[in-house]
Amino acid sequence: MHANVTDSRAGLPPRVGFVVSKAVGNAVVRNRTKRRLRAAVASQLPGIPAGVDVVVRAQAAAASATFAELSEALNPLLHKVVRRLEAAR
Repeated sequence: MHANVTDSRAGLPPRVGFVVSKAVGNAVVRNRTKRRLRAAVASQLPGIPAGVDVVVRAQAAAASATFAELSEALNPLLHKVVRRLEAAR
């Protein structure tokens, strides 16, 4: 997971992008994984400051993970990248 903030996006809502490669599975599996990741991040969106861009890269294990497991794994990672950005400011 990576995060970045730019002056041109200051004050705008956070954006989240997903990278799910073919290593995760076929198109059906990749799209299911993206939908689960999108829903898991949506619940954490209020904790992401304005103007931040976040990129989530799915590992192959994400294909077999349940929604609860994905949410549990994403929560500390989101907090970690947000803390790094705030410390860099």
